[in-house]
Amino acid sequence: MITGGPSCGKSTMVRALAALGHRTTHEEARHYIDLQRIEGRTIEQIKSRQREFQRSVLQMQLETEAQLDPGELVFLDRALPDSLAYYRFLGLDPDPLLSEALTRVAYRTVFLLDLLPLHHDYARTEDELAQRRIHELIGEVYTELGVPIVRVPVLPEAERVRFVLQNVEIAAD
Repeated sequence: MITGGPSCGKSTMVRALAALGHRTTHEEARHYIDLQRIEGRTIEQIKSRQREFQRSVLQMQLETEAQLDPGELVFLDRALPDSLAYYRFLGLDPDPLLSEALTRVAYRTVFLLDLLPLHHDYARTEDELAQRRIHELIGEVYTELGVPIVRVPVLPEAERVRFVLQNVEIAAD
């Protein structure tokens, strides 16, 4: 599983792994934003209702993860525990559905990518302080859940991908 704060290279990493033939998933929050934009909602409208936004992303993530074969290597672009980090960041009580789901999840390894310089786009609107805080919260959540974390340093893309793949092999041993 690939994670980290905003603008750490998660989606770039997942696309590179997919190009090498690995099974991957897409980031549900961005997918939800894209679907809402198609329906004519602005980013401001979408993000102004954070509880609804987080609940919708959670539902999508639950559906995605329910379809995965636990015996298959799949690189997720974020996972359910990331939702808990965002609930905490936003000061929201976690959705009971999330709390219950987190009692059943099992991830072999989480790759926590070190942050890159913040790059804004239509969906990524956080500032640097929020970027760092979200990143910290994500690390805290996975640590609390006891998921092994491999921190991925900032490296050129090909080296970063190689680093992840080498550490997948180590985790499988």
